[in-house]
Amino acid sequence: MEERKMEDQMPSKAAVNRYKVLWRVFLIANFGLGAYMFAQAGKKKRVKEKTETPVDVTSTLTTVTTHTDEEPIVAQPKTTPVIVRQPIPEDQQRELFKWMLGEKRRVKPNNREEKLRIDKEKAILKEFLRSKSIPSI
Repeated sequence: MEERKMEDQMPSKAAVNRYKVLWRVFLIANFGLGAYMFAQAGKKKRVKEKTETPVDVTSTLTTVTTHTDEEPIVAQPKTTPVIVRQPIPEDQQRELFKWMLGEKRRVKPNNREEKLRIDKEKAILKEFLRSKSIPSI
């Protein structure tokens, strides 16, 4: 009697063959998803390692606590100085404006607003090129 119950619970050979393809697709999809998840986790770790820089002790915010009820004093981080660059010579600026004008002429606008915007930009570039002196960049 027990053998009969076991046989009733076992799927037939035709049913097993019918669902074999589905099981294979399911397993392959799960393996693919697992591989993708592991790859993304490794990628995040590598990005974090690249972006992390050694912390400079002097540049971090520090707080000084006192025994009184005063607010803590916060030290401000050091700022980097602004780099002042040499001004671009006028002839190089003119060459740059000529190049920009040429690129604007090659652009194919998709709609009327874009064409008007490009025409305005070209008019400004032509005005700079026709003037005797160019404003400094």
